[in-house]
Amino acid sequence: MTLWQQARRSARLNPSIIREILKVTDQPGVLSMAGGLPSADTFPVEAIREACERVLTDAPRQALQYSASEGFGPLREWVAARLGAMGLQITVDQVLITSGSQQGLDLIGKVMVDTGAPVAVETPTYLGALQAFNPFEPIYASLAGDAEGPLPEAIAALPHDAPGTRFAYLLPNFQNPSGRVMSEARRVALVAAAQTARVPLVEDNPYGDLWFDEAPPAPLAARWPEGTVYLGSFSKVLAPGFRLGYIVAPPVLFPKLLQAKQAADLHTPGFNQRVVHEVIRNGFLEQHVPTIRARYREQRDAMAAALTRHMPEGTEWQVPHGGMFFWLRLPEGCDAMGLLPKAVAAGVAYVPGAAFYAQAPDPRTLRLSYVTLSPAEIADGVALLGQVLREHIEATAEVTP
Repeated sequence: MTLWQQARRSARLNPSIIREILKVTDQPGVLSMAGGLPSADTFPVEAIREACERVLTDAPRQALQYSASEGFGPLREWVAARLGAMGLQITVDQVLITSGSQQGLDLIGKVMVDTGAPVAVETPTYLGALQAFNPFEPIYASLAGDAEGPLPEAIAALPHDAPGTRFAYLLPNFQNPSGRVMSEARRVALVAAAQTARVPLVEDNPYGDLWFDEAPPAPLAARWPEGTVYLGSFSKVLAPGFRLGYIVAPPVLFPKLLQAKQAADLHTPGFNQRVVHEVIRNGFLEQHVPTIRARYREQRDAMAAALTRHMPEGTEWQVPHGGMFFWLRLPEGCDAMGLLPKAVAAGVAYVPGAAFYAQAPDPRTLRLSYVTLSPAEIADGVALLGQVLREHIEATAEVTP
């Protein structure tokens, strides 16, 4: 018998397939479209350096001391004001600063999920959410969907199909991995279905600012504030190294999330919070985020053109209107996981889509990120991927009687 007896839930902890793939693909000569990282070229290094100097000049001891678990007051006020402008009717007392929105998912799991409790997720859904919820041993209900996201009738069916569903986890804007965005009509219908079914919503919005043509419709939380927990992040609009996000929760739920936060890490680093607030407090994001959008739009266009040029017949995809990802479905007979070693050997990498499904994965799906490669590199990488796929299809056809 081992000396260290592990909890049963530890068996539900598994390494991120994306990070395991990155270990293999992070080598010279491989054009990686596998990561989910923002472009490091968008990080406002000089603005952050100047903010660090001001924080260490104006309030050095306070910045380096323990601080409130709820978060830095002025930063919480900034979040409340920004979300208020998006239509959310909230107070600063509902804002909890977290160590990245990933921690927000963990806190929600701790507070909301028991062993065997149903949790509804999209099909496909964010892999990091599954990793956060898995240790609490939920039973997933996978919501049927289309190009606009989950179907309202799938939400409406939850009281019958998954009685006692704790919440439905949704990414309305440029979803990871699919890139899809919910229309206004879909949001209205989905919230109405959730209200009728009495299924609370957890709305995750890390990509909402990364729109290319027009801003997405108002958040779900603006339509049902008492029934929605909203998560946001500074990782995609500033830099992920700060590990800074936030939860906006209904007053009835906030105290338990705060207690879970206190037990997890006491508080998010106060220095980081003060630096981020110093950067953004005078409207910096209004000038900075459009430069990210312009860069990502150019890269999106390059990948869309390359896919049209190089993908074999039968490959399906949608051109995203924002965010960081293309979601592909390969022709029949192609297994994205099985083809990955051949792709890496050819000099290109992607993320097989199976990991993004809570149940019944589709082996023909894969995710491509376009934000960390130049347009020329994107063209080369997609061309290599197309060659791998065509060679596989031709080889399969030769052995098929």
